[in-house]
Amino acid sequence: MSTNDPSGPQPEGGGKPSFDKQSPQSGGGTPEGKPSDPYGNPPPADAPQDRPGAYGGTYGGPPQGAPGYGQPPYGQDPYGQPPHGQHPPGRDPNAYGTPTGGPVPGMPPLGSWPNRILARIIDYLLVQVVAILVLLPFARLGDRSGETGAFWLACALYFVYEGLMLSRDGQTLGKKAMKVRVAMLVDGNSPTQSAAWTRAAVFILPAVLCCAILWWIIDGLFGVFDKPYRQCIHDKAAKTVVVSTA
Repeated sequence: MSTNDPSGPQPEGGGKPSFDKQSPQSGGGTPEGKPSDPYGNPPPADAPQDRPGAYGGTYGGPPQGAPGYGQPPYGQDPYGQPPHGQHPPGRDPNAYGTPTGGPVPGMPPLGSWPNRILARIIDYLLVQVVAILVLLPFARLGDRSGETGAFWLACALYFVYEGLMLSRDGQTLGKKAMKVRVAMLVDGNSPTQSAAWTRAAVFILPAVLCCAILWWIIDGLFGVFDKPYRQCIHDKAAKTVVVSTA
């Protein structure tokens, strides 16, 4: 029969193991008061201990509640947009809507309609005067034949005049007076030879073959409603645009 008394003292090293109860340490469970890692690894010596984070501590960044906490670095928008008031490099600020600046960065603003119309009228009157002076010794302008001859000669002179002037620097005399010029849409340079003559031909030839006034009204109204570069039909054909030189 066993004489072991369960209430008596237990032999040293025998019976049930004893567990030493330790008081919890402040600061996340480590003796030094630093936040603990679930895998037993201590945090870096220079890790800030002024705000909670993953596993009881954080590594870097401003403390919680301080200015800048939770914000993306360097002023970036979390959705990749530029800061307010700034535009992506190489982009025209007016490119987000109907442009008031030029079609390409660095190009002057588009020419206004009053200046463009007045430039056309000046050029037409100058060429018409030359045509009348040329025909004056040979035709009677008081009858139908004289008026028709003057108009045909004026159209021919206008075609040559505009083609030569635009291919030189993008300006006729009327455009110089009204401070506008014709530019290539792709880069803002003066029109090439082919673009200058194409533009002049599309403006003049349909007027000669059909109804001049009707064609010029249609051509002009096309530019009024064209967005965003206000190109008339002759501009569309030549890939040009009218800009301001003021």
